[in-house]
Amino acid sequence: MEVIFEGSLCNGQETFHVIPLSIIHIEKILDLQEIVIDALEDRDMLQPLSREEFAYILNGNGLMIGAFVDEELIAFRALLVPVIDEEHLGLDIGLAEEDLKKVIYQEISNVHPTYRGNRLQQTLATLIMKELARKKLAYSYLCCTVAPYNIPSLKDKFAQGMHIAALKEKYGGRLRYIFTKKIDEPCDKSLDEKVKLNIKDIKGQQELLALNWKGTGMEVQNGEYWIEYSRIGI
Repeated sequence: MEVIFEGSLCNGQETFHVIPLSIIHIEKILDLQEIVIDALEDRDMLQPLSREEFAYILNGNGLMIGAFVDEELIAFRALLVPVIDEEHLGLDIGLAEEDLKKVIYQEISNVHPTYRGNRLQQTLATLIMKELARKKLAYSYLCCTVAPYNIPSLKDKFAQGMHIAALKEKYGGRLRYIFTKKIDEPCDKSLDEKVKLNIKDIKGQQELLALNWKGTGMEVQNGEYWIEYSRIGI
């Protein structure tokens, strides 16, 4: 299997390599997902995928890459070509029906608890988008969902230049931020009108989003998280 990246872990004693994943890796993927779930204090923060859903991606309906230390899978990241239905995230961000086929999802991302703090999530985010570009697939929009208090994932999405376009219930009533980004289009926020809302102010955030404000950043003030919203420049 082609190695697309090699790096060193923060301990300075171990190296890792990243490769595209295929259906032969599905048992390792499922095992790592279970380890990650078991380590969560709040299991609602992660919407796990089933064996069938992983197989769907690995059988040509998206991309997956994984980081390994020797033979151990320590992190993975996935992009999914979504089914076009009434739950499609493109509808949540206001796309016309004819544009839904241009959307690819940034799907699940897992990092083994032992290897957190090595920026693996961000490294894999950069690498998987490079893989998407290399394959020259015709997608214009990147979308994903994040639980409101999943701080590492929120940081990850903002670091990639994604923005919040909606905050609503998905997956049978679970509240989720819906992030999006126009692929290969930089965000110029220099002219934005900005306001910050406490992450706990769900109603206030939803009201801004309904007025076409976008969530463009996050910061900590006095131990609490605040989401920055911008009116223009997206």
